[in-house]
Amino acid sequence: MKSNTARQAAISAVTNYTPKTTPLNFLDTPAKAIFGCNTFNDEVMRDRLPKHIYKSIRKTIKQGEKLDSVVADAVATAMKDWAIEKGATHYAHVFYPLTGQTAEKHDSFLSPDGQGGAIAEFSGKQLIQGEPDASSFPSGGLRATFEARGYTAWDVTSPAYILENPNGTTLCIPTAYCSWTGDALDKKTPLLRSMQALNKQAQRVLKLFGHANPGLIFATAGPEQEYFLIDRNFYFARPDLLLAGRTLVGAKPAKGQEFEDQYFGAIPERVLACMLETERELYKLGVPVKTRHNEVAPSQYEIAPMYENANVAADHQQLVMLTLQRVAQKHGLACLLAEKPFAGINGSGKHLNWSLGNDSMNLLEPGETPHDNAQFLVFCAAVIRAVYKNAKLLRAAVAHAGNDHRLGANEAPPAIISIFLGEQLADVFEQIKAGQAKKSKKAGFLNVGVDTLPTLPKDAGDRNRTSPFAFTGNKFEFRAVGSSQSISGPLVILNTIVSDSLDYIATELEKATKGDAKKLNKAVQSLLQSIMKECHPILFNGDNYSEAWHKEAEKRGLPNLRDTVSAHAAVAEPQFAKMFEKFGVLSKRELHSRQEIYLERYCKDIGTESKLTLSLARKYILPAAYRYQSELASTASAVKAAGVDADNATLARISALVSEMEEAADALEKAIGHEASGSVLKHAEFFRDTVIPAMLAVRKIADQMETIISDDLWPLPTYQEMLFIK
Repeated sequence: MKSNTARQAAISAVTNYTPKTTPLNFLDTPAKAIFGCNTFNDEVMRDRLPKHIYKSIRKTIKQGEKLDSVVADAVATAMKDWAIEKGATHYAHVFYPLTGQTAEKHDSFLSPDGQGGAIAEFSGKQLIQGEPDASSFPSGGLRATFEARGYTAWDVTSPAYILENPNGTTLCIPTAYCSWTGDALDKKTPLLRSMQALNKQAQRVLKLFGHANPGLIFATAGPEQEYFLIDRNFYFARPDLLLAGRTLVGAKPAKGQEFEDQYFGAIPERVLACMLETERELYKLGVPVKTRHNEVAPSQYEIAPMYENANVAADHQQLVMLTLQRVAQKHGLACLLAEKPFAGINGSGKHLNWSLGNDSMNLLEPGETPHDNAQFLVFCAAVIRAVYKNAKLLRAAVAHAGNDHRLGANEAPPAIISIFLGEQLADVFEQIKAGQAKKSKKAGFLNVGVDTLPTLPKDAGDRNRTSPFAFTGNKFEFRAVGSSQSISGPLVILNTIVSDSLDYIATELEKATKGDAKKLNKAVQSLLQSIMKECHPILFNGDNYSEAWHKEAEKRGLPNLRDTVSAHAAVAEPQFAKMFEKFGVLSKRELHSRQEIYLERYCKDIGTESKLTLSLARKYILPAAYRYQSELASTASAVKAAGVDADNATLARISALVSEMEEAADALEKAIGHEASGSVLKHAEFFRDTVIPAMLAVRKIADQMETIISDDLWPLPTYQEMLFIK
């Protein structure tokens, strides 16, 4: 039989790969010199804008004051001149629709001058507002298909930037995106609203602690991005990777990650070259990427930035994903951002580090003696209360089809939301619950027993990598976020639920003190004790993977929303809509629209994957099985004709699997063809309860076949090849 040419050609191309990119000239142009060179940042604005215009913009960015439209023309002219000097011919309002992707509409600076020539124009009106077609973006019923008008609005707090292309550059302007009726159709608008709410409620609490003018308080974020890199030849030889972003069939290789030799190992040269170029491109855009390393699974890696304003961090995170994918192509690689591209090995997350404060203080910094730091304890307790009261919302914030394969798989936190505080803080809050905190456990020093090594400062508590929401020194790490997600959704939830808790705390303390600062300490002690007595079930410092914790969590009454459908159904509870409306983050219509959109997306994801699974079974796997079955039958006949009594166990086994696969494929086709009735929730439940089990039945048989069918007949690149041939 003829060998599988596509798979063999892919292997040959990978093993014979030679770099096609020109090495970076990192000696002549150090990273420091290029950082932010393609951003319309503070330095550029200070140099190019009139002093009064610059001061007005700074007040908007740093103090949250309303944008003065009078300054827009001056800013637009300076931005246009700067961009044209950088080679730009077009500008683009960049926005983030509810697809979770980045969208952009490009317009030329050039306009006819009426004399056969052209002039470059860019007005304040064009900077502030754009009008893209809204009809083809998901709206969840916020507008009819024929109501196409949508608006993009300049977000002055996120720097404009130049996006380079080998044939030119484009000025990119981060914007919010809304419908003609003013409804938010994007990820940014609710994020900006939630940050405004967070600032307002934080200011109330800080005022009680004697801060007359603390400045704008904002959320900060630092998302760690995990991803896989495989050769593009393998990628294009796998229809499931190409269209679904993950493998829908594939047997585990003899070696996976059990040797633990990939984690923090030496980075392969080709991968490192890709990383270096990715970082250099991100430096130009002002993205403060800091860390790179090998992750746990073979061919898995991580890139992590420094913390920054959460709105800017969300925009930068979208740029990180786009840049990873673009640069990977130049190095002959495919960047996989799916949460679980390969079954049986670790998937990818996007650990979202979150805090709040401003340029001069971090409100989640405990100090050396957290038991004495009442202000820290209040803000930390606000987070604890927020998570306890709104665990379902946090779970929904990370719920989508891809993340269902990852959460709870002994590599990522389970679907049960809980908080890890660490030994020191857990002890402090336990004291508060019992009455009053009087001491904090000291961090101390770590002696490793080697004289030539320095004595190392020791943290007051260990880290818990199994916790979905962990305190890590001066911030919380939300570890359940999926690697392909926009971080805007989780940030909106975090900001809003913490705003709600800060509102509760401020109201209670204002009532108790009635303006008398001398009553504050007693009021704080009483309130903190009350919060901890109510909310302590959310705290857990142990192993979140253990079966014992799942049983304990159930006793504590913590929700365990195991899948996307259950998680989004829970968002319909009325208290959540009231909270979002109260703080002006999402109207009831906007919240409902998102539930509709995300459940529709779940149905589309599973629908695509199910059709791909059926196609793989019938067009790739069964034909290979038929050929192998035929070969075995021919061999058995030849052996029998020679008078040898041979055992036909392998032929019997493959024949049985072929029959099982034909039946499973028919069952999957029937499931796909059956239309569920009712609401989008009913459709999603049908996909979860009927279509996914039918897909998994096909996969189970396919993976068994892969371990039996002759290697020269197997049509798809295997896990062993994709993960280990670099």
